[in-house]
Amino acid sequence: MERTVSAIVTDGDRCVGSLGPFAVAVPWWAEVEPVVDRLRESLGVPAYVLRLLRVDGGDGARDGHVTYHVEAPGTAAVLPAATLVTYDEPLRSPWASAAGLRELFDWARDNVRVTGPVEQRKTWNLAGLFRLPTADGPVWLKATPGFAADEARVIAAFAAVDPTLVPTVLAAAPGRMLLADLPGEDGWDAPEAVLANGIHRFVRAQSALDTRPSWLTARDDMGDEVRALLTRDLGLTAEEVAAAHALLPRWAELADCGLPNTIVHGDFHSGNWRGEPPVILDFADAHFGNPVIDGLRVMDFLATPAKKAAARAAWIEAWRQARPESDPARALAVAEPLAHLYYAVRYQEFLDGIEESEQIYHRGDPASSVRAALGI
Repeated sequence: MERTVSAIVTDGDRCVGSLGPFAVAVPWWAEVEPVVDRLRESLGVPAYVLRLLRVDGGDGARDGHVTYHVEAPGTAAVLPAATLVTYDEPLRSPWASAAGLRELFDWARDNVRVTGPVEQRKTWNLAGLFRLPTADGPVWLKATPGFAADEARVIAAFAAVDPTLVPTVLAAAPGRMLLADLPGEDGWDAPEAVLANGIHRFVRAQSALDTRPSWLTARDDMGDEVRALLTRDLGLTAEEVAAAHALLPRWAELADCGLPNTIVHGDFHSGNWRGEPPVILDFADAHFGNPVIDGLRVMDFLATPAKKAAARAAWIEAWRQARPESDPARALAVAEPLAHLYYAVRYQEFLDGIEESEQIYHRGDPASSVRAALGI
């Protein structure tokens, strides 16, 4: 399949009309740069995807026919008539309304000198990402929801240990920050040497960050959170719920493996790394807990068994060096199903924190994660 797009276009309170359908080459719903590029050509002004309205077909946050609400300030285009139902939605992302987007851009312009139109890279319920042209090169504006960690503070904590490990924050306020541009490529296809470098540097920093900051959520033992999740109607059978409960004593086993509680990235796959040596990005899922979550996550998205084995070996070696009394290999084995239970809890937090039309990104993920835990 491919992604096709329709847009309901507004200019402030005025519904301009509809545009589409048209095809875009990138299948992922949240990747809106090719969408706004096409809309800018058609509308004659910069356009911004505010939010997803509906999806027909597609699966796994990709493909199908996607309808977006698009804001195009100042457009004079004449489009086929369309109707957009407007309503107050307390869970709507701040960057998913025209007024919220204007306020976000005004804040950015107060902190850096922007020399041209703001360019939208990505948007969905977990983040809005924008590229700002400046005389010194691009600056990145990231907006995050209320259930995200305070990324600027997390980055500052890691920077105090190893400033080369994290991006440079130029300005920050609740739910937003400006980041200096980073050269290089995302690390999806990082070679084994780069994986080892990133893992060792990150583990060294984590080993030094073993005192919980008061502003960071503690998740050293998630038994109570998992129990609360399992009381909800996730579509699991009674047998599946009972089997998930039976995994909870593993939290105590994990604590016996000797790894310190520290600042955990929470989504430490190499797609959230950039350049060589890698700089680590996207700390929105950060919390204070057992770092084995990161050790398992870094292996999850690697394409080959050889790379998975190399990442595993590097993570074990790094923690043995940092904490010789620990047993990181045992921690990986004990925690493998627990990591899936952690993600089940986190996915439910996403669903509880976003508006209905955007829940399609995560619907079913809590149950799928619980079942993944049971399949190990």
